[in-house]
Amino acid sequence: MRKLLFAIVGIAGMALSGQAFAADYKIVAPAAPGGGWDQTARSMQTALQDEKISGNVQVMNVPGAGGTIGLAQFVNQASGDPSQLIVGGYVMVGAILTNNSPVTLDQVTPIARLTGEYEAIVVPAASDIEDMAGLVEKLKADPGSVSWGGGSAGGTDHIAAALIAKAVGVDPTKVNYIAFSGGGEALAAILGGQVTAGISGYGEFASQVQAGTLRLLAVSSDVKIPGVDAPTLKESGVDVSIQNWRMVAAAPGLSPEQTAAVTADIDKMVKSATWQKALADKGWADTYLAGDDFRTQLAKDVQATSSILKDIGLVK
Repeated sequence: MRKLLFAIVGIAGMALSGQAFAADYKIVAPAAPGGGWDQTARSMQTALQDEKISGNVQVMNVPGAGGTIGLAQFVNQASGDPSQLIVGGYVMVGAILTNNSPVTLDQVTPIARLTGEYEAIVVPAASDIEDMAGLVEKLKADPGSVSWGGGSAGGTDHIAAALIAKAVGVDPTKVNYIAFSGGGEALAAILGGQVTAGISGYGEFASQVQAGTLRLLAVSSDVKIPGVDAPTLKESGVDVSIQNWRMVAAAPGLSPEQTAAVTADIDKMVKSATWQKALADKGWADTYLAGDDFRTQLAKDVQATSSILKDIGLVK
């Protein structure tokens, strides 16, 4: 009996010890609550904790300037700290370029690309615009009269709006784009009729589309998205396809061993049932890419984004 008791105590002690040594993390979501980065950070928080990969995960929102304010704070305050992570992505790449940010992604430790999400174009349910053809007609007649509400200037939403204009023969520099620092602010403006149309990742509009308060005109995928009742832009006669992607990075100045440990935790997270359920629930594509492969792809994406932004007049 005594041996059994010691065995039970030993197992319990090992379990507690394992939990005690699980890494704690603080994840910076460099945007206001409600948007894609905030949702990504909080989905990571849930998966890391529920799967016992981390003992404690906190999320901190630092909104502004397409994520570059949060990025600058992260670079300046987190150096050498393996417990600090930041969410970013395509939007941040564009914002760094358009804002001439003194801080770039070269100053953090890229860990992995996590998800991809296609853009959705919506209007309020009460709008007289019934489909993408109706929106294009208004855009061609008077580009300035069509206001687009979305995320930060120079980000995926802004780029998508400009590419749509260019594809239908409208000068992309004349796009009337209104940037919001978070998905919650943008959604309120769209629902309130303060902008003509909204443009963002489908996941940010899904519940309102399903509730009937927003009308979904099109999505920016190459083919129809399963479970989403909307044509693609290409099916609507607009030759545009674009996917937003989101990533996680660690602090500057980490050792190879620290970087490997963080990468191992993220690898466990993305393979977990909790994370995979979050992807399915939010309609996010699993575009996981880590290590040197991700760093190589990130460099290519930065170069390609610079070319697009110059082409549509957002960067000289």
